[in-house]
Amino acid sequence: MRGVVVVLGLALTGCALADDPDTTTDVDAGSVNPSALDGASLNVGSKQFDEQLLLGQLTIQMLAAAGAEVTDDTDIQGSTATRQALLRGDIDVYYDYTGTAWTTYLGHPSSIQDPTELYEAVAAEDRRKNGLVWGEPAAFDNRYAIAVTEEFAERTSVATLSDMRDHLAAHPDVAVCVEAEFASRPDGLPGLAAAYGFALPDPAVTTVDTGRVYQQVDSGRCDFGEVFTTDGRIRIYGLAVLVDDRGFFPPYNGAPVVRAEDPAG
Repeated sequence: MRGVVVVLGLALTGCALADDPDTTTDVDAGSVNPSALDGASLNVGSKQFDEQLLLGQLTIQMLAAAGAEVTDDTDIQGSTATRQALLRGDIDVYYDYTGTAWTTYLGHPSSIQDPTELYEAVAAEDRRKNGLVWGEPAAFDNRYAIAVTEEFAERTSVATLSDMRDHLAAHPDVAVCVEAEFASRPDGLPGLAAAYGFALPDPAVTTVDTGRVYQQVDSGRCDFGEVFTTDGRIRIYGLAVLVDDRGFFPPYNGAPVVRAEDPAG
């Protein structure tokens, strides 16, 4: 699978991790060797949300350009199901996120805030324990966050997650919208509540389908909503992202993940 990692590294060479987020590396036309993966049959997976589907299609195009026969197995429901598909051999490659791996798959209770340090720790441990190889990471950091409407933020002076905690204590009737996965993940609502010291009664939390949180917050049906920080709907709906003032959420840089030919190698 090393050839897959090399080919996909070219796809994101222009946005690899760097100290300067505005710095990119040029990738010339024809950078992909059209025979690099001749004879390879590869199944590409992805999770269900928009960014993942886009990364899945990018992966398919890059591998096909390198000569591989590619099957589209994208749009798998949930992070754990997608990861298990790779481990079982149902798919051969997909993009995952460093923060997800560190907290959810590898089970670490505390986060590493430096993106490069986190990537290196995830790559080393996942290779050693699970025989998985993480390719070149991208600079985009698709963190979990909590957002409100700008009107709500101005009216309540809620700007940070600590402010959210205080607002929840004073207004127990607020509505919080999350997706199902966030409601149960250790780096999701349970961990967030523990880190900031708040409790949410069941009626306060509404679980909605993937991608619907943004509209629910914009319409006023929910006061607080879980969002992905790279999602363009934050800007479209004019939502205000609350500052994670305790540094609970780790970086979530995306990278292609494959199985190693030799886990010990």
